[in-house]
Amino acid sequence: MSEEKKLQQGADRWRAETRENAGKHIPRAERFFNSSGIEIHDLYLPTDLNAQAYLDQIGLPGQYPFTRGTQPTMYRGRLWTMRQYAGFTSAQETNRRLRYLLEHGQTGLSIAFDLPTQMGYDSDDPLAEGEVGKVGVPISTLDDMETLLDGIPLDKVSTSMTINATAGILVAFYVAVARRRGIAPESLRGTVQNDILKEFIARGLFRYPVPASMRLATDLLAYCGSAMPKWNAISISGYHIREAGSTAAQEIAFTLANGIAYMEAAKARGMDLVALGKRTSFFFNAHNDLFEEIAKFRAARRMWAHIMTERFGVTDNRARMLRFHTQTAGSTLTAQQPDNNVVRVTLQALAAVLGGTQSLHTNSRDEALGLPTQTSATIALRTQQILAHESGIASTIDPLGGSPYVESLTDALETKAQAYIDTIDGMGGALEAIQKGYVKGEINRSSYEYQKKVESGEAVVVGVNLHVDAEEKPPEIFRTDPKVRERRIKSLEKVRKRRDAAKVKALLDNLQDAARGQDNVMPQIVECADRDVTLGEISATLETVFGEETGRDFY
Repeated sequence: MSEEKKLQQGADRWRAETRENAGKHIPRAERFFNSSGIEIHDLYLPTDLNAQAYLDQIGLPGQYPFTRGTQPTMYRGRLWTMRQYAGFTSAQETNRRLRYLLEHGQTGLSIAFDLPTQMGYDSDDPLAEGEVGKVGVPISTLDDMETLLDGIPLDKVSTSMTINATAGILVAFYVAVARRRGIAPESLRGTVQNDILKEFIARGLFRYPVPASMRLATDLLAYCGSAMPKWNAISISGYHIREAGSTAAQEIAFTLANGIAYMEAAKARGMDLVALGKRTSFFFNAHNDLFEEIAKFRAARRMWAHIMTERFGVTDNRARMLRFHTQTAGSTLTAQQPDNNVVRVTLQALAAVLGGTQSLHTNSRDEALGLPTQTSATIALRTQQILAHESGIASTIDPLGGSPYVESLTDALETKAQAYIDTIDGMGGALEAIQKGYVKGEINRSSYEYQKKVESGEAVVVGVNLHVDAEEKPPEIFRTDPKVRERRIKSLEKVRKRRDAAKVKALLDNLQDAARGQDNVMPQIVECADRDVTLGEISATLETVFGEETGRDFY
């Protein structure tokens, strides 16, 4: 009898004896499932792994299909980038927080913008009232960007900007600031999210119809490919898909389906997919189920490597690696007992690191109540630093690789995610699936099912539906300055008074002509940004050509 068969028979006897002698240790439920509907067995054995497929499917670190990580040495060679997200009431205040974080050990910047900036409205626009500076920094002009980046060495620091509908405009402002400091765009390092498709299925922060939005995203890909070769021109985001209520399997599937759509659009434009693949990054959520999340990251890496190879013929290893940033799950944070969030964030950060992330943001304990206080932001950063320097998890590469449980979960998540991608392919691709409402509908269903479980108590949220503290005292929270919009209006008035109105009109006319044609609009946007044309004026000009998307058809 083979050793494998002996092991399996021993496990079968163990299960029978366990059931017979369970007594008071009867399992809490007859069957256990994770968020993706995958059944979790009581015990996993080496016999659950397919030894023949081990080398092909799991492989070795830094080797195709990168299941075990994108780099041969992973964190033994270099720790992940600690990139805390920050954006506050004003450019001045955000600049202070960014510099504070750099002084306290952060290794990369990550900038949050307020909703008007994300939608393409200046701070003095009537539609911006009530939202200026509330969830990020307001940026309307080159002056604002210069203030935001004051004292920050752009030639040494990598900057990430979470911006989509107006991604090209914010990159243009960034380039203009660098040029004024004598820094060539070719030397700038960073990432702009520029993932407009997930806005149509998860966040709703779009301005133009899907085809026009895709054109602007692809224009930025092409521009950065030639003018900013060290810059990641897109970060394809599963984070917001998960925040909207998706399962882990859906997060993988819908993110990679969007990635396929961007690659197809770039290919249609004649872009070099090897060069683009090397500058493409991803952005994932780290949720509460530790092992499901670890398996999710591993499955996504493997699937993207196969997609780039089999769909697009890319064989360059660097171009088919899935490199990703992770943020811990904001949707899991609770206003009740906010100190519990420190524990949640620690577990989620652990999952991200064990899953092989390249950079990480850890949420602050008070973000269910408002923007984080400086104390909370420091604790969040220290969480990463303790994991990096005290836990030992960075000492070996992919420490859970080969675990029967983790590998089985990785395979199961890949199977579920691939089924979604096959369905989307059958609809004609991500753009068609989005416009038909399929993706949004699937996320809504998953979100609804989870909420029902929370309300029934089947899904436990400590401090919310179990171990509730009725005497809880509210913590100190960050307050935004209510007069910020007044100051922003005055600042914009000064910019508009000092500039040449005729020159501004000519620049916007040139932009409009480029948008009507087939040329890349980025050179005109960069020129506008450098000459004091505002974000709102650029966005409004593009809207005269592209029209406005209301989202009624798919939201």
